[in-house]
Amino acid sequence: MAQDAYRFYAGIYDKAYEPAEKKLRKIGLEVFPPQENLSILDVGCGTGTQLALYKKAGCKLTGIDQSPAMLAAAHQKLGEAAELRLEDATHMTFDSQTFDLVTVVLVLHEMPPNLRPAVLQESLRVTKADGRVLLIDYHFGPYPFPRGWLWKLVVTLGEISVGRKHYNNYRDFIAHQGLERLVTGQHLAVRQCVIVESGVAAIYLLQP
Repeated sequence: MAQDAYRFYAGIYDKAYEPAEKKLRKIGLEVFPPQENLSILDVGCGTGTQLALYKKAGCKLTGIDQSPAMLAAAHQKLGEAAELRLEDATHMTFDSQTFDLVTVVLVLHEMPPNLRPAVLQESLRVTKADGRVLLIDYHFGPYPFPRGWLWKLVVTLGEISVGRKHYNNYRDFIAHQGLERLVTGQHLAVRQCVIVESGVAAIYLLQP
C-alpha cells in the first residue's frame, strides 16, 4: 500500500492552514448558497472543513480523499453526518448525475498536471444536469502591492512546507494559469468567476 503523504499533516492541518483558507470557503458559500437536502460531494475533502459548512444547512454530505489520515480527521469532525470514502478522484465509483453540487477546494494545484483534467471531468460527470461544480484554488495574479504580495508570500510558504513534490505541482499550476487555463481549455460553461485575495485565489462556478 502506498504511504499516506498526509499522515503527519492531518493532525495539524486545521490549525496551520485553515486560518488562511477560511475566507475563501466563505466566499464559496456566497457564490453557491447551500440549501437543505442538496446532495454535496467534496472532492479531496481533507479534514472535512468544507463539508462541515454544508452540514449546518442540512445538506446530504459525501466526501472522498486518498489520505486515510485526512479521512479519519474528517470522520472525527463530521461523525455520521457524512459518507466518507477512500477514493481516487480520477475514477470515482459514483453513478453519473448523482450530486447537486460538487466542490473541489484547493485540491487541483496539489496534483500532477496530467491528473487535473481527469478530476475535473469526473466531477462534472457525477454532477446532475441542473447541478453545479464549485472550484476554489490559487490564481496566477497579478498581485497588487502590498496586499497581493503578502498573500502570495503566505501561500508560497504554505506550499513549501508541505514538501518538494507538492510545491512543484503548485508552481506548475500557477505557471499554466491555474483554473483559468484548465477551465477554458476544456470549453466548460462558466456561470460565475470571482478573483479574490488580491489575485491570489479564484472561484469558478461551472455548469455541466
